[in-house]
Amino acid sequence: MSKEKFEELVSAALDSLSEKFKKKLHNVAILIEDFSSKEQTKKMKLGNQYALLGLYEGVIQSRRLNYGPVLPDRITIFKEPILLSCGSENECRERIVNTVRHEIAHHFGSDEKGARKAGKHRT
Repeated sequence: MSKEKFEELVSAALDSLSEKFKKKLHNVAILIEDFSSKEQTKKMKLGNQYALLGLYEGVIQSRRLNYGPVLPDRITIFKEPILLSCGSENECRERIVNTVRHEIAHHFGSDEKGARKAGKHRT
């Protein structure tokens, strides 16, 4: 899958969010990388870069009292692990939507259990 097509699918996943959540997304950048960095992989205590589909890095919204101007939080979607875990474009589309929702749930303060639940979207 081309980089452009993957970016379109990530954009469509963001567009599929309800208005309620779109309005509450503040100071967060959505990035696409081929793989997680060695530092990100180590921080998540994973054995390899293929295990991480997405990652939220930042300060959850509920902890942003008296929060001054800072660089945006980051949600990174990792292209190659997603593509390698899917057998079709439709499966990739669903995996991207699930990953985006999972990481946004972390942005709003969900723990891993809550984020997994948020990421269980079916199209």
